Amino acid sequence: MILELTFSSIDELPEVAKNLLEAFPEERFYAFFGKMGVGKTTLIKELCARLGVTENVCSPTFAIINEYTDRDGDPVYHFDFYRLKSTEEAYDIGYEEYFYSGYYCFTEWTEKIESLLPDHYLRIDLTETDGVRTLKADVIDY
Repeated sequence: MILELTFSSIDELPEVAKNLLEAFPEERFYAFFGKMGVGKTTLIKELCARLGVTENVCSPTFAIINEYTDRDGDPVYHFDFYRLKSTEEAYDIGYEEYFYSGYYCFTEWTEKIESLLPDHYLRIDLTETDGVRTLKADVIDY
């Protein structure tokens, strides 16, 4: 199933996040693709809020990974691979432990580690044209 949503205001993000989580209730690995400034981090913040995360959700640009806790006490992992120079750096942080944990994983700048993605994940493409953002989500299953 492909989900396509459009929105033009940050005020619409709670509904976008709700629709995304409801459309794919079994998915735990969300791979975000999109240019800088398109809203990846902002949408991840809203997804985390819907999952009951109360910590400050921010882009882990320098840390590469942030770990939060959801309402059930489970971890939520948030990656930003923007600064990675090679996939070897993902090995160095032990990406497999997180990617295959069964907990929510949200990845930004996923194209930098695309060869390391699990065989099954939710691909989310965000684009922006004239102030209107389009989200396309599709389950990838190799």
